[in-house]
Amino acid sequence: MKKDIEITPVEGVYVAAVLEYNKDFQMDDWNVYIINENAYPIETVLIVSKGFEGNKITTTFRHNLKLLPAKSYAKVELLQPDLFEINNEFSVSFFSEKGFLHHNFLFPKRSIDEANRKELPIMKEKGILAQ
Repeated sequence: MKKDIEITPVEGVYVAAVLEYNKDFQMDDWNVYIINENAYPIETVLIVSKGFEGNKITTTFRHNLKLLPAKSYAKVELLQPDLFEINNEFSVSFFSEKGFLHHNFLFPKRSIDEANRKELPIMKEKGILAQ
């Protein structure tokens, strides 16, 4: 039964959007990262991303990381500016010493904006943490 399933909250794992200079195209790009602030690694990380707003839904992307070490981060994908006008969800599932964990991270529409950047955990960058 559903009431018998114990859900362990995800702690110390974040999804962030970071504005970075792209040398090849000589412009700024918003890249999405997964951050593991924990003192232990997370394994078999599956990230499923999609954008949505009403009837508008983007293609679903799937990303896989075999291992994200403790106190580290990894780039997930580039976000195109036209996606900022819709909600962007990153569904993250992984194994850790706490078992199998899952969390849906959300960048609400229009939340990805330079004015909203703050210091990020682990990374020496400013960015926007997904909710």
